[in-house]
Amino acid sequence: MQILRTKPIEATIAASQESGRRLKRSLSTWDLMIMGVAVAVGAGIFSVGAKAAASFAGPAVTVSFAIAAVACALAIMCYAEFATAMPVAGSAYVFTYATMGELLAWIIGWNLILELFTAAAVIAKYWGIYLSKVFSLAGLDVPPSIQLGPVELVWGPFLIVAIFTVLLILGTKLSARVGNVITVIKIAVVLFVIVVGFFYVKAENYSPFVPPAVPASGSGGTEVLKQSFFSFLTGAAPAQYGLFGVFGGAALVFFAFIGFDVVATSAEEVKNPQKTLPRGIFGGLAVVTLLYILVSLALTGMVPYTVLAKAEAPTLTTAFEAVGNTDAAKVIAFGSLVGLTTVIMVLLMGLARVILAMSRDGLLPRALSVTSEKRATPARLQIICGSAVALVAGLTKVDVLEEMINIGTLSAFVVVSLGVVVLRRKRPDLKAAFRVPFGKVLPIVSAVLCLYLMTNLAVETWIYFAGWLVVGLVIYFAYGQRHSRLNERFATERAAVSEPQP
Repeated sequence: MQILRTKPIEATIAASQESGRRLKRSLSTWDLMIMGVAVAVGAGIFSVGAKAAASFAGPAVTVSFAIAAVACALAIMCYAEFATAMPVAGSAYVFTYATMGELLAWIIGWNLILELFTAAAVIAKYWGIYLSKVFSLAGLDVPPSIQLGPVELVWGPFLIVAIFTVLLILGTKLSARVGNVITVIKIAVVLFVIVVGFFYVKAENYSPFVPPAVPASGSGGTEVLKQSFFSFLTGAAPAQYGLFGVFGGAALVFFAFIGFDVVATSAEEVKNPQKTLPRGIFGGLAVVTLLYILVSLALTGMVPYTVLAKAEAPTLTTAFEAVGNTDAAKVIAFGSLVGLTTVIMVLLMGLARVILAMSRDGLLPRALSVTSEKRATPARLQIICGSAVALVAGLTKVDVLEEMINIGTLSAFVVVSLGVVVLRRKRPDLKAAFRVPFGKVLPIVSAVLCLYLMTNLAVETWIYFAGWLVVGLVIYFAYGQRHSRLNERFATERAAVSEPQP
């Protein structure tokens, strides 16, 4: 069947060298490591951790971060094996195309677009909110939005997306240098939070470490939609906290680790990818995990989780305001703004690279994969992605779709983890520079753990996800399948075979 055909790895690598559609290899191990930290140390560390502690895990949010980190590490091992075997743009999409066929590759690519586009729009929206807070703390009365007739335009997202769209067009290396400087600043802010926060830690705030489960708030249809998909499937009553709350918190804070699959999308722009990719990805993951655990320990030790639960939108600032340190709250507001900045840059880059890979294969219009002759960047595509993200972030309440980011990422992690097993069976001759240890065991454990985390997301998230998949399948069968270069190649070969010989 056409939809089950896989694309040869050699063909994928050859396509990345096509004139007018190639990217420039300019990133080092340090660039990759900083990129991972840049995209991960943002909303996850400044707001999502506090939300998970308040609504799901209490002080055990530290364990939630550890579970999410293990799941991410296992999946990233699988990404690293694929990326060193076929160092091209597209990440999970190209890996799936080489192992499990075109239809599943399209679904994963479509899910990656969901993840990266939604994440970029949500973070750009948050950036605009934090910019308003910084102005307010500085005593400046700057309205966060502009009324354009019947439309209210939040201008902050437009500003930040425009800046990084221009930088990404000018070159990936230049963008990385700017990102490196900003990342150093926000790591300094995070270290400030940890050091100052531990001065306010009280041991009694860690007790109970795992709060006892309580019935979830809400009623009727709202309660059903807000409960986890796992509770819905098993018939368990919706509840907060307890052991399942720890896993629910892990599913939520997984948002904080989405950056590392984005790093894998840059494989085609990395110098000496066989060595650089694993070192950069795992180095960044180690730094981020340590920072998250220390911040969560400081956060839940400063104030009881019940204080965070009473806040309308709990963040790190909430904890410092609760202990009376408003000066630290101001530093955190600035750090949040800086922290979100580089996240947007890396997400915009990743979104463009996934769409570029899909358009090279003809599943999306081929014109999208054209790169500029001078800078070897997909300028046209980057402008389209930036414009779409800015419009959605500036004109809609996209933040209601936060969990869509997680489900898109986790679905890709599941397929990539299983794809490693398939790759080894199909291509035993292919020697990747990095291989996941313990044979098939860790890839399968990774897939199961990521799938379980998916079931801990809300029922309404799964409903939105199903709708997104339906739209994607309609586009694939209406356009992608017919214009697929792989399909055209096989059609040409069939015609050649059936043509009568002279």
